Amino acid sequence: MNKDAKIYIAGHRGLVGSAILKKLKADGYSNFVLKTHAELDLTDANAVATFFAEEKPEYVFLAAAKVGGIVANNTYRADFIYANLMIQNNVVHHSYVNNVKKLLFLGSTCIYPKECPQPMKEDYLLTDTLEYTNEPYAIAKIAGIKLCESYNLQYGTNFISVMPTNLYGPNDNFDLEKSHVLPALIRKMHLGRALEAQDWDNVRKDLNERPIEGVDGNASESDIYAILEKYGIKKTGDKISVEIWGSGKPMREFLWSEDMADACIFIMKSRDFKDTYAAGEKEIRNTHINIGTGKDLSIRELAESIKDMVDFKGSLNFNADKPDGTMKKLTDVSKLHGLGWKHSIDLKEGIEKMYSWYRSA
Repeated sequence: MNKDAKIYIAGHRGLVGSAILKKLKADGYSNFVLKTHAELDLTDANAVATFFAEEKPEYVFLAAAKVGGIVANNTYRADFIYANLMIQNNVVHHSYVNNVKKLLFLGSTCIYPKECPQPMKEDYLLTDTLEYTNEPYAIAKIAGIKLCESYNLQYGTNFISVMPTNLYGPNDNFDLEKSHVLPALIRKMHLGRALEAQDWDNVRKDLNERPIEGVDGNASESDIYAILEKYGIKKTGDKISVEIWGSGKPMREFLWSEDMADACIFIMKSRDFKDTYAAGEKEIRNTHINIGTGKDLSIRELAESIKDMVDFKGSLNFNADKPDGTMKKLTDVSKLHGLGWKHSIDLKEGIEKMYSWYRSA
């Protein structure tokens, strides 16, 4: 990938897309095609066709997707499967039509079965039933893998699929309804600590930057308490508690988003589709690559770690009446390591970096 290559990053404002853009700029790349959702709706086939025909990008990072946590995935099931299928179909197809040299498609490790053997190898795809709450999203991402494989096998394209574990980092989503667990916990405990200290300046600043259901820092204290309680930050007397969905027992793996970006660029620059399977295979499948750390911890351990780091003194209440999701999701990263890449930021350092970013953003 030459320094002057024309690169399209779909989803350049998102968690991974923004990290990829930042890393590429640092590496000396400057010829980018960047479109916001308002400028280019990737679910619109005609708009995508026109964009590719006019811009003719050489390399495509497909990081655009409709994403969310367990609540959003289970609530907006139709939205998640429709939007993600449309985005993938349009971008992959028109990358083929316009002779894109290489495309990198980003999926998710939720593609694996609910009761998947651990750690999860690429070969375990489609071997059992998916976890129910995010089944529509997972099916869309599986379709994306098969789309890339099929175009490669039929048309000789060079489209590679990577499946990241749970990601976190700068530009993460801290919306308490739709965010993933790690940013949600950081925000909840940040607000809980501010309430403990009666630091209303910090509470109002947070809500002004990220209103919750229209409630911002200009609202009354009673309205602020009410909306925070709805999302699990509760004041009882002088005590503050934070509710966390589920038992706290599920095990999760987390990867710093800038490490993910580094892995994506490494693969885009130095690996091809033919490197993702053994030569001579009669049936070429499961060519996707897991991107992760190969290390996990429980949600309870994660919450306690964030609690200590934020210096929140209140209690953590695990609501076991709420769904846990899959009990363990640990990636087998042997294939990734065999291709020559390994992560560099461990979770403790990453959480500290993320909280620092959150407070300064």
